[in-house]
Amino acid sequence: MNKVKTLVLLIFLQLVFNNISNSQTSTGFVKVNRIVLQIPDSLTYSSQDIANYININFYSQEEKSRAIFCWIAENIQYDFDNMYAINMYNSDISSDETLKTRRGICTNFSSLYSDIANKVGVKTYVISGYTRNKKLVDPNPHSWCVSMIDSLWYMTDPTWGSGYIQNSLYVKKINNKFFKIKPNRFIKTHVPFDPLWQFLNYPITKQEFRNGMSKAIKEQTAYFNFIDTVKIHEKQSDIERLFSSSLRIESNGISCYLDYHNLHSIRFNIAKEIHNIAFNNYNDGIYMLNEYISYSNNYYLPYKSDTKIKQMLEDIDYKFNFALKQLELNENLTSVLENEILHLKKLINQALFDLKKQKDSLDQYLKIAKEYREKLSNSNKN
Repeated sequence: MNKVKTLVLLIFLQLVFNNISNSQTSTGFVKVNRIVLQIPDSLTYSSQDIANYININFYSQEEKSRAIFCWIAENIQYDFDNMYAINMYNSDISSDETLKTRRGICTNFSSLYSDIANKVGVKTYVISGYTRNKKLVDPNPHSWCVSMIDSLWYMTDPTWGSGYIQNSLYVKKINNKFFKIKPNRFIKTHVPFDPLWQFLNYPITKQEFRNGMSKAIKEQTAYFNFIDTVKIHEKQSDIERLFSSSLRIESNGISCYLDYHNLHSIRFNIAKEIHNIAFNNYNDGIYMLNEYISYSNNYYLPYKSDTKIKQMLEDIDYKFNFALKQLELNENLTSVLENEILHLKKLINQALFDLKKQKDSLDQYLKIAKEYREKLSNSNKN
């Protein structure tokens, strides 16, 4: 009997604690909410103006993050008509355009939140994946934000935090449950395509998420040092990030069409980035080749040593061959850019042919005695 009483008491205390916690979550930022909603309307059409207002009125990273969350929840309407027009791979979403229309879907909500957060000094990334609500996995992709607040990573979903859909209608109502959530709780409803952004040492697979799991079986899951991996991510170039992300996603498993489509899109972006690198190197090489031809047509004046003249051609050769190597990498990634790759290869090979003629011409020139070359240059100059 005493055990039963003790159990009932523990349950009661837990309920009281939960109520207090929920109350603190919803009322602990009353002052922050009030101040941020007093921002003059004229300052709300630029993310920088909003950031400036927040920086002036709030000091802690938590307060600044909350202010952004509250303002978006109260002022940005969900664009119900375009809810399926989600493009997770468009990195050019304009925050100011969202502020102008006061409407958007998850990508707009997340991009706006991230933009303002980074401008107030809260490191934030937009993350894409999919969600689970009442054990049902949404067949559509979704995006949210991760932020480092006071040296710890938290998740915030500004879209779900702004309202919900009921009976095919959007209900505008702030939901504090989706502000500053710990990773081990957020994974119950949101799974990112890239397991890095779970911020868990034992990330679950997307198939496990679809099966209703929110916690990996340690004995069957390799330890993942997400802290060090994030540090590496932040030092990587854009293309290195894409490569690393594609490897992690593939390792985590492809469980549905969304996973496949996401991985395909990343690989396409890698291919496009590599093609751009190759094209830029080709353009640099062409510019350098034209500069060299102008120099040789001017009888190699002003004077340069033989070594430096040769180096000019070697530098051009490096540019063209580096571009070709990039295109060889691209052939293994996607066939989508096949025509562009073939065209650029033809241009580079033609440029290498022209470069070979310049090298042969230089060899002939350098065979002339150095003293005679100097006399020839001086006579042509006069």
